[in-house]
Amino acid sequence: MLLKPVRLRRGDKVATVSPSWGGAGEPSLRWRYKQGVQRLEEVFGLKVLPMPNSLKGEDYLYLHPEARAEDLMSAFKNKAIKAIITNIGGDDSIRLLPYIDFDVIRENPKIVMGYSDNTVLHFICLQAGLSSFYGPAILTDFAENVSMIPYTVDHIRRTLFSGEVIGEIEAAEEWTSERVEWAIENKDLGRTMTPHSGYEVLQGTGVVKGRLIGGCIEVLEFMKGTELWPEAKFWEESILFFETSEDKPEPSLIKYWLRNYASQGILAKANGILFGKPQDEEYYEEYKVEILKVMKEYDLEHIPILYNANFGHTEPKFILPYGALAEINCDQASFSILEAGVKA
Repeated sequence: MLLKPVRLRRGDKVATVSPSWGGAGEPSLRWRYKQGVQRLEEVFGLKVLPMPNSLKGEDYLYLHPEARAEDLMSAFKNKAIKAIITNIGGDDSIRLLPYIDFDVIRENPKIVMGYSDNTVLHFICLQAGLSSFYGPAILTDFAENVSMIPYTVDHIRRTLFSGEVIGEIEAAEEWTSERVEWAIENKDLGRTMTPHSGYEVLQGTGVVKGRLIGGCIEVLEFMKGTELWPEAKFWEESILFFETSEDKPEPSLIKYWLRNYASQGILAKANGILFGKPQDEEYYEEYKVEILKVMKEYDLEHIPILYNANFGHTEPKFILPYGALAEINCDQASFSILEAGVKA
């Protein structure tokens, strides 16, 4: 069982970090970082502390993974900080691994949230025994050039600010993958929203429960064979969650990666699988074909699979707490989180 951090309250201090790409510190994007901070302050009543290296720009942070890790460790050590929220993803959080002190994380549990390349950060927390949160980042969900989408705001409050059971996670009414140009400072331009078609049950029947583990499927590849890759016990009776990035990987890659999970025995250990909506719905149908092909190849057609969920590289999004007990109901095509994400 993973340790749950204490819930957020208005007035709490949160740290922002850049574990991967340093774009938040680029002069052309600094306004955007400030807009994300403004949302944290005005919408959620939080006090924001940027960690010392997090805004030094992409070139510096690329060359100094130890500085990125130093920010992270300092944020954990600071007793006044109640949560750590990532500025954005990237592609090299894995380079932080030599500089991580797992004891510091274990001894200073607090909320950690981000998605995409921050899957690495979540698996660092997992190894330390801490439940973290696959969810919004500063430069995307908080700082987009429109008002925050109420669906995302609601799930932040339900998951991080409340000690109550999170409950059923309904599909959003609308979705978008559209990105308004980041380099141009503007607000409330609006984006094209598309009606959401709801969750799809790809296979399986009945109701299954399991503890959540997963992330961005491309980033998970970085960790295989490293000390971050979980022992067999972490996968047992789980609900796996997978989603794809803005790179929109070819459908054949989904097949190859899932075959690896099947060969490791991970898919057979799982009670169910949750797949996120592909960005722009690129390869929406093609991914389904490859997923079902692998399940048939390994005689796993009984495992419930729910597809088209609002997390990861889509907006709006809900939040997935690692290690939390969740439920897939194939009969109702529904998904629920059956416990609180945080301690009251």
